[in-house]
Amino acid sequence: MGSRPAGAYLAAAAAAEAEIRDQGSIFLGLVQPIASAEQAKSELTAITARHPDATHHCWAWRLGAEPARERRSDAGEPAGTAGPPILRAIAGAGLSDTQVVVVRWFGGVKLGKGGLARAYTAAAQAALSAAPLVERVPVIELEITAAFSQVGAVKRLLRAPMVELRAERYDTAAVLRIAVWRDREPELRAALADLGLTPIAPVVP
Repeated sequence: MGSRPAGAYLAAAAAAEAEIRDQGSIFLGLVQPIASAEQAKSELTAITARHPDATHHCWAWRLGAEPARERRSDAGEPAGTAGPPILRAIAGAGLSDTQVVVVRWFGGVKLGKGGLARAYTAAAQAALSAAPLVERVPVIELEITAAFSQVGAVKRLLRAPMVELRAERYDTAAVLRIAVWRDREPELRAALADLGLTPIAPVVP
């Protein structure tokens, strides 16, 4: 098996933040790594609780790849002036598994739709620029049921990080859970078929 990941993408590896000011308004961009929509919601709730005096808590996130799942919200700002610009900043940076929340404190001067979009974009981009990044590769989890005598042969197919053992249990047979890079799945299936191990049942996360 080769070693170059296909479909690899970047993600925020840790939280980061940056602040910009525009005609008295403060825009605080906050980046969080996320692994699920539920985690994104939890992070947003925590940020909202930390900044209850803010005028708006606008956000966007992307998860996974090929294709990425995306969500965004203007959170009371004029339609299209906050959530979409934040999402475009995330996508433009080539990131996924990442949420950006931009907290705004109104400074008394209306910025207009164009001004708001520019400010939210700038805050999101500044925060993303401050975030450390990590490369991720789309994976498929497979569950393999094998005779005890076949376990050694299956484990010889493991090639970290492309093919990794996530869990194993033993009862009347051995059940191995393996994570494989998505583009390497056909090769792994073929190798397991040579051992008489078919079918391989995908595990629903």
